[in-house]
Amino acid sequence: MVSKNCFHLSQRKTIIWLTAFLILSLFIFNSQPAQANEALYQSLSAATRSSDLTFINSLIVLGTNQDWTSATEVQFEGNLRFLEAEGLEGETLQKGIFLVRELDGRLYLLSVPGTDALAEPETAQLYEGLEDMLGSKLTFKAKLAEASLGSVVYTFIRFSERPEQLLLDRVFKTSIMFMFFFVMLGMGLTLTLKDFKLVIQKPKSILIGVILQWLIMPLLALGMAYLLGFYHHYPFIYAGLVLICACPGGVTSNLMTYYAKGDLALSVSLTSLSTVLALFFTPVLLTIFSSNIPDINVPAGLIVQTIIGLVLIPLIIGMAIRSKKEAFARKATPFFSVLGVIALLTVIGVGIITNAEKFADTERYSFLFYTMVVALSFLGMLLAAGFPKLFKIDNFQTRAISIEVGLRNSTLAVTIALLIQDLMGDFYSSMFVTTAIYGITMYITGFIMIALYKKLLPLKTAQ
Repeated sequence: MVSKNCFHLSQRKTIIWLTAFLILSLFIFNSQPAQANEALYQSLSAATRSSDLTFINSLIVLGTNQDWTSATEVQFEGNLRFLEAEGLEGETLQKGIFLVRELDGRLYLLSVPGTDALAEPETAQLYEGLEDMLGSKLTFKAKLAEASLGSVVYTFIRFSERPEQLLLDRVFKTSIMFMFFFVMLGMGLTLTLKDFKLVIQKPKSILIGVILQWLIMPLLALGMAYLLGFYHHYPFIYAGLVLICACPGGVTSNLMTYYAKGDLALSVSLTSLSTVLALFFTPVLLTIFSSNIPDINVPAGLIVQTIIGLVLIPLIIGMAIRSKKEAFARKATPFFSVLGVIALLTVIGVGIITNAEKFADTERYSFLFYTMVVALSFLGMLLAAGFPKLFKIDNFQTRAISIEVGLRNSTLAVTIALLIQDLMGDFYSSMFVTTAIYGITMYITGFIMIALYKKLLPLKTAQ
């Protein structure tokens, strides 16, 4: 069971102050101008999905045949992207188009040398393992050349030196892996097998919580995104909403249930069960709810690997330590509780700093966007405060279910978004932005709901 020592008032103040700071940071970042070349990306993405790949093959040949002797030398930071073109034929070894995207959004087509040039060791070293570079921020030293195909002018790029991953990006990704691993290990320290027995002891409450978490919330995200136009116009914002709804509850929901005077044992059991179920539901729900959007290709395998490595394994280790060293586990729990808050705010904070240019798109991340994200959390908890009453669940348990539905493991959602955004072609890091905003504002909506519970879900006696 979660120790009450975990939920000290100072943690509550820390959450509120750091949340306010991060929200203020978003408005500061929004004052910067935005540049992007998404239209080119979308047109190339559509072309690679076409049954006729003649255009794609022509682009590859055009880039390969460029004269690079007098090309412009450039150096910048950005990402490598790849658009797979299944069934592509020709003399090139490429199975699609590699793109290089500057951090400000400018997009270039990577000209990979032909097979004869790649036979030379020095040239081959520059382009070896391109797939391994996807998903990382890189420093590029390259040459630029422009060429026309039809009426459109394309800018091609060819490496002068092998791209190198940015030190900050390498440290950040390594840090969030370790930090999140230990956060989940800390969660495991609070759990015993008894926490899973509530699945049998309170099956109705558990089942309703699972249905609300894994079915109703994703449907609510779909409905809101569809009605407000994000489903069609900004599909990766929609995917971010689905991702946060397809992640389990976290330690934060247990903390807020304690503040709400809800059934803490039920909250812990729901968190434990949903964490295990996430291995299946997170990739499956994201895939199913995104299946009608051609631009989205969910890397389900990577998501499963992330959940196993960063969620289930440390959770099992923590539970094993708890079973052998219960006194140590109880003493260590407050530390890991604070670490959980720090981990979330660190991932979001550093993510915002390294993706600051994304927030400058005020058309995309408008007042309507922020309202939708906040409303999703609030309406989810509000719905979960009423739905269980239809099945005669008492207010004590309903408070726990409501909090569990609205407050998700946003650290996991943000981490997954950062890891898969380049593989999915999330041009603006919209999944990260969406999950980050949800992770920040869910504390606010949580405290609002706690205040409303006094009227909506009154407790007849001290629980």
